[in-house]
Amino acid sequence: MTPGTSGSKGTIRVLQLYPRDMNIYGDWGNALVLQQRLKWHGYAPELLEYNPGDDFPDEVDLIVAGGGQDSGQLVIQDDLQMRADTLRGLAEDDAPMLVICGLYQLFGHFFKTRSGTVIPGIGILDVETHGTDERLIGNVKVTTPEFGEVLGYENHSGQTTLGPGVKPLGTVEKGTGNNSKDGHEGARYRNIVASYLHGSLLPKNPAIADFLIRNAVERKYGSFTPGEPDDHFAVLAREHAARRPR
Repeated sequence: MTPGTSGSKGTIRVLQLYPRDMNIYGDWGNALVLQQRLKWHGYAPELLEYNPGDDFPDEVDLIVAGGGQDSGQLVIQDDLQMRADTLRGLAEDDAPMLVICGLYQLFGHFFKTRSGTVIPGIGILDVETHGTDERLIGNVKVTTPEFGEVLGYENHSGQTTLGPGVKPLGTVEKGTGNNSKDGHEGARYRNIVASYLHGSLLPKNPAIADFLIRNAVERKYGSFTPGEPDDHFAVLAREHAARRPR
């Protein structure tokens, strides 16, 4: 579909990466938010899924990837390495991506589990993760330079350290974030937003959803004209989340 066809400004293809194995704590909800907000902005969303062994779509405008247990990471690791060059190419071509928890870790250099098993990453993000005996769990509030106050929920024992090639998503005001030492949460690189925050993240943080949509549209069509999204429920969700204790 092209801009102006059937009342749509154009089609945006949203790819969910490994939803069968990497989709816990409501991460699939991020794709649903993007679907609805694309409609509100006047674009036709096309939701795609990619799981191990599938053919990778020829045209992808926006990628969302969720979290999973260590067992899920082990299931997808070989296939992820096979698709590494494709994903790196998309990242360097400024395709917007949201990567959460387990796939945040595997978009980095490696995840070393508590037992010492090293699961190699694909090196798009300059981060490394080490499994620990400390579980970081609870509600999180993050102050970010791009998206204002970001709210979510973390539950992870892997602790991630950022290298010089990425910036943190923000500074933790409540909760822990990437690790128990530096007070940072998430990572930012090009048009990639990486985070440990589940819940799912985008229903409570529409500014991030619109960042991803805007960049997907501008990359494909050259310019983005926003619509009028209904943020009523997002506002209520944010107010409720902000009142929650750690």
